[in-house]
Amino acid sequence: MNRKNNIVLIGMPGVGKSTLGVILAKELGYGFTDADLLIQQQTGKLLKDIIEEEGVDGFIRVEEEVNASIESVHCIIATGGSVVYGKKAMEHLKEIGTVVYIQVGLDVLKERLGNMKNRGVVLREGQTLESLYEERSVLYEQYADVVVDETGRGPEETLEELLLQLQRYAQRMQ
Repeated sequence: MNRKNNIVLIGMPGVGKSTLGVILAKELGYGFTDADLLIQQQTGKLLKDIIEEEGVDGFIRVEEEVNASIESVHCIIATGGSVVYGKKAMEHLKEIGTVVYIQVGLDVLKERLGNMKNRGVVLREGQTLESLYEERSVLYEQYADVVVDETGRGPEETLEELLLQLQRYAQRMQ
C-alpha cells in the first residue's frame, strides 16, 4: 500500500494552512486533520497553556510526538508552524505524504497575526516575528516537496495554484 497518499501543509502561523486544508479536503474528497487540534485533544490543554507550562522546548517535544504518530490515509494534514523543529515528525510526515510549504511575505504575516502569544505561536525569549520567519523559512524549504506562494492570492487562487503544483509534482515523481 502506498503510504504517501496524504498532503501535509507546512508554513508560518497565519498563512491559512487550516483554512486551505479544509477547502482542499473538500475539493479532493480527502479527510482533514488539524495537528494543533490533535495536540490539544491528546494533552487536554490549549497550545498556549502547554507553552506556558512546558516552555518552548517542552511544547516542541509534545508537538513532535503527536505529529510523528499521525497515521492518516487520504488526508490533508494541517500542521502547526513549529512542526519543522521536530526532525522525527518531519521525516514521518514526508513518508506518509507530499509536503506543501504555504509561503507568504512577512508584511502579510504581520497584518494577519496580531497578538502571537494568544495564538500559541512558539517564540523564544526575545525572538521577533522577523527572526522567526528567517529561521523557519529555511526549514520549510528544506522539507517541502512543493512550494506555493500565496502572496496576492485569495483562498480560491491559492487552491488553484496548489492543485496545479501538486499535479506537476506527481508527474515529476512518475
